[in-house]
Amino acid sequence: MTTGKGEVRGGSALAVDLRRARAAQRRAQRADAGAAAPPQPTPGPTILCGDRPPADCVRDWFASEGWHPFAFQEEVWQAYLNGESGLIHAATGTGKTYAVWMGPILEWLRDYPVRSTVPPRRHTAPPLRVLWITPLRALAADTEAALRAPVEDLGLPWTVESRTGDTEPKVRARQGKRLPTALVTTPESLSLLLTWDETPRLFEHLELVVVDEWHELMASKRGVQTELALARLRRWRPQLRVWGLSATLGNLETARDTLLGVTDRGNGRPGRTIRGLVPKGLQVDSLIPETMERFPWSGQIGLRLLPEVIHAIEEGNTSLVFTNTRATAELWFQALLSARPDWAGVIALHHGSLDRTT
Repeated sequence: MTTGKGEVRGGSALAVDLRRARAAQRRAQRADAGAAAPPQPTPGPTILCGDRPPADCVRDWFASEGWHPFAFQEEVWQAYLNGESGLIHAATGTGKTYAVWMGPILEWLRDYPVRSTVPPRRHTAPPLRVLWITPLRALAADTEAALRAPVEDLGLPWTVESRTGDTEPKVRARQGKRLPTALVTTPESLSLLLTWDETPRLFEHLELVVVDEWHELMASKRGVQTELALARLRRWRPQLRVWGLSATLGNLETARDTLLGVTDRGNGRPGRTIRGLVPKGLQVDSLIPETMERFPWSGQIGLRLLPEVIHAIEEGNTSLVFTNTRATAELWFQALLSARPDWAGVIALHHGSLDRTT
């Protein structure tokens, strides 16, 4: 099975992010418990570039995660380095995030070849260079972790943070004085940021704006809010590069032109449309009881198939188990934990719903 980040040997990008998050959670829990163990030094970069070309360093990072870059990802990197903007259209899970994120990383490695092995300090880190707009604040933490991974492994002196309605007040106050090198935020939080008197100073080094899940924002009030924010940023940074990410769009040219806006003369801004439609294999496997006696008139939730479901979950790197009702989700979650106590902290319960058209 192949993900968009590359050929999978060490797991999908989501699995890597989850492993990093769980490791951080375990470290935090040990710290809260007042463990007497001596503090561990902060790990340095795992990919040492030296005098090698930056692209080779990035490919080494992909290889360290068990992936290799797709052709469309490298096409986006080069387009970014050429100063271009555009829209990336690719299926979910095929590597759009790292397609656009590696562009500014390559640019930094090219322009600042001397890299320190000392972890970055906030007051010495570069000012804001990348603004990442996500439509859902619930995704901000996952996006932040995904962006931070190559930054740390490649030894960049960058800071990566998020700013949403869930951000702690002390972090907000700190960001009011100095923004991180890369900031993940929502259209609403960005609009509030742009009202500050000192915003032009905080954004004076901005090089890239990424609009994630553009199909979720386009043709909506929040999409208009995003377009207005981009227009204001372009007044301060005329050479600003803007890239949109989308998985499901019909008219790609219209979506791209809407995102990039127009010049002062009313002409559309030039931009690229890069398609990364990597085919993903689909295999349907049904779990059927070996014997089927009569079923109860109500309350059937299939828990007799618990061993088979556990085996199916173990076969995959990541799994989603859907149920019909919230109560059924609770029962299955408890049943899985009872059967596999070692999965505590690995599996999670989420109450949600699918669109009727799905």
